[in-house]
Amino acid sequence: SLLDSMDVEHHWPAGEHVNWQTGDPDGRPESGTGKHTHCSAFVASAAKRLQIYILRPPEHPQILLANAQYDWLASEGPAHGWHEIAGPEAAQKAANEGEFVVATYKNPHDNKPGHIAIVRPADRSEREIRAEGPQIAQAGATNYASTSLRVGFAGHPAALRENAVRYYGHAVGVDAVR
Repeated sequence: SLLDSMDVEHHWPAGEHVNWQTGDPDGRPESGTGKHTHCSAFVASAAKRLQIYILRPPEHPQILLANAQYDWLASEGPAHGWHEIAGPEAAQKAANEGEFVVATYKNPHDNKPGHIAIVRPADRSEREIRAEGPQIAQAGATNYASTSLRVGFAGHPAALRENAVRYYGHAVGVDAVR
């Protein structure tokens, strides 16, 4: 219900500078070149609403934040309650069981953005997950409240081709969902 309440399809629009917490355009001009999508800001906002820390502004700017979150989850994430999940089937299962789960990819090319999305609960068979990946919510070139990882990460073909997506989960506390 949290993911649906965030209405990602109408917030965090690509190409506009946004308030990372609300996804609303703030009227400030984007700096630099590129598509300026907000996958990492959307994830950070959802985590904050659940009282879960993931690297976010102001500790890191929105530019290339997904790459930084990928590194942070592997290095500092465990000290903040995050744990790596082994593969897409286990990630979907963890999300279905109530964990906050992210799928993340770091672009290996300097100054090129990676991607991060939230694995959302869904009734998917193992065969469907192997073919299309877990079900996700994301901000990106196209924002989706619910789509497959294969569709959401299509702008990063190396992520799928090289099996380079990593999954991390965090328990959601009782106090965090009120």
